[in-house]
Amino acid sequence: MAEKEKKGFPMMMIVMILVICCIFAGGISYYVVTKFSSEKSHDKAAVREPGVLMKVGDAKDGLIINIGGFNSGRYLKIGLALELKTDTKTQESGGKTQSPEEIKIQDSVVYVLRSQKLEDFEPSKQEQLKELIKNEVNKALGKDVVMDVYITSFVLQ
Repeated sequence: MAEKEKKGFPMMMIVMILVICCIFAGGISYYVVTKFSSEKSHDKAAVREPGVLMKVGDAKDGLIINIGGFNSGRYLKIGLALELKTDTKTQESGGKTQSPEEIKIQDSVVYVLRSQKLEDFEPSKQEQLKELIKNEVNKALGKDVVMDVYITSFVLQ
């Protein structure tokens, strides 16, 4: 009987060491994951402040554009909102006339959309289209004003 107790003791000791090692490894893993993920999310939050949203086109319908040439019979109805930096003087006018910046923005957006081929409007290419609109509007205004482009509605017929 004494031999069984001696065999049981080392086995029990090995099991206890394994359990303690697993708990220790889990604690270290938890610390590392929370430390790095909190740093990444904190960096993203500190990147920029939210800007002013400006709707492009008609307030109700957005933009309705003939794409693919005059005889194609294909139309795009798209609602766009641009996030502009708050320190700029580009703001929506409350009256019926548009400011020169709004006209330049709308002209750039229409130019980009009309110059695209039908295949460029696939959902997989949406981010490229948004980046292209952002770059063209910034180029037309002569400075980096647009922070992001949001597509609020999209109908291709």
